[in-house]
This record gives sequence, structure tokens and C-alpha cells, in this order.
Amino acid sequence: MGQSVLPHTVELREEDLQQTGVRLLREAFQLSQFNQVPLALARAELAVQLIPEEADAWSLLGGLYLNAEKLDQGIRALETSRRLNAKNAGVHFSLGSAYFRKEQYARAEQILLAGLKIKPDTADARFDLGNVYYKQLEYDQAIAQYQQAFKLDEKLWPAINNIGLVQYEAGQRDQAMESWRAALKLDETASEPKLALGVALFTLGDKTEGIRLAQEALVQDSRYAEIDFLIENLWGERLIADTKPLLNTPSVRASLSSVSAPLPEENE
Repeated sequence: MGQSVLPHTVELREEDLQQTGVRLLREAFQLSQFNQVPLALARAELAVQLIPEEADAWSLLGGLYLNAEKLDQGIRALETSRRLNAKNAGVHFSLGSAYFRKEQYARAEQILLAGLKIKPDTADARFDLGNVYYKQLEYDQAIAQYQQAFKLDEKLWPAINNIGLVQYEAGQRDQAMESWRAALKLDETASEPKLALGVALFTLGDKTEGIRLAQEALVQDSRYAEIDFLIENLWGERLIADTKPLLNTPSVRASLSSVSAPLPEENE
């Protein structure tokens, strides 16, 4: 009679699994520092299976999912991390940003405010909260958060730029222009406030200076010639409506052609 040979089964101790999970988590973090997202993600997914009660593992996994544009999976992982450790402000901030990208503004506001209760002096989170209020048309609160963000980080020109975006949509064009000039004083190479200021000047009738600023901005970063990119960067309906005629002027279109940018359609 023949005998079947059973494979030898290695008994794994819980301590061994914990150590393996920690090692995988460490490797995932190191790989993420070198932007090796797929490799880091594979290790982080294994890590949370081995150490499922480790909040930092879920936090790293959530961040990697967000980097890979897997928003729903990222949100689930970050929510798990927040449940395991509600005192990690960074998880709240990442989660709030993810909900903002999902256009779930009320939830984003709630989560960001919870994080700011833990760590109130966080410029980026204040800036993100300003964006949330702006999208909810709560202009005064948006400006207040942008001002707070800039107070915490006086190099954060996007906060001043976005104050200008809010002001323009509120019909305060002169104030918006001053904000964009202030942003350019902080960084004269910043394309966004340069183009926005050019649009405002062009609309007011100073076409020569408006076109010059627009050409300079678009040579620096041709993405701003794309309406979808402007919307992604929170340009409102009023400002976009005023931007289209400027983008369609022959001289600006010629500048765009020279940098191989996709040209907007004439009838947009």
C-alpha cells in the first residue's frame, strides 16, 4: 500500500507575525519616501493583515491609496486608522483632504475641524479648510481660514492667491487684484496669480498688460491654459468666464502654440 506524504506545516507564532508586519510596514514607508508607490502599497496591504490593530499601518496604507488615486480605498483605510487612534491630527487632515476630493464638503469640514482641535497651528490644514468653505460659498469663513494659514506660514502664497479667487467671485475685483499682486510679491514666478491678474487687467481694458502677464504665466506653466485645470484649482465661474476671451486672443494663442500647450476651442 502506498502512503501519501503530507507537507510539513510551519507553526507561526503571533510574535513572529507581529515582527513580520512591522518589518513590512517599515519597508513600505521607506519605499514611499522614494515614490515607489506600487511596491510600498503591496507591502502596506500585507502589513495591515498581520498587524490589523496598528493605526500607523492603516494610516500609511490610506496615504498610499490616495497617492494611487484610489480615493475610496484610501478613505476606508484612513477611517480605520482614525478609529484606532483618534488623536493623530495628520490622519484627520489627510482624510479631510480626501473627502474634499470626493466633493463631500460637509464631511471634509467636520474631519478637518476635528484635526485642528488636536493641532490648531497647521497651515496646510487651515488652507484646506478655507477651500472647503470656498466650495460651500461661505466666503467670509474661507478668507478667515486663508488668512490664518498665511499667518502660520508667511511663504504660503497660495493662501493669498485663493483670497483673490474668493474676492473675484464675490464681485470684489479691485481687492482680488491686490491679493494677486501680494501673492506675486511672495513668489514672482507663480503662474496662477500672474494669469489671474492678467485676466482682471484685460477685462478692465488694459489689454496690453493683461496679455503680457498671461503670456508670461502660460510660458511658465501651460497647464493654466486648460479650463479643466483652472476649475481643479478652484477658479470660479466669474473668473473663468473672463479668462476665456484672453486665452483666445491671437497673441496668447501664439504663445501657447510655442510651448505646445493644448489650445482652448474658440467657442468655449
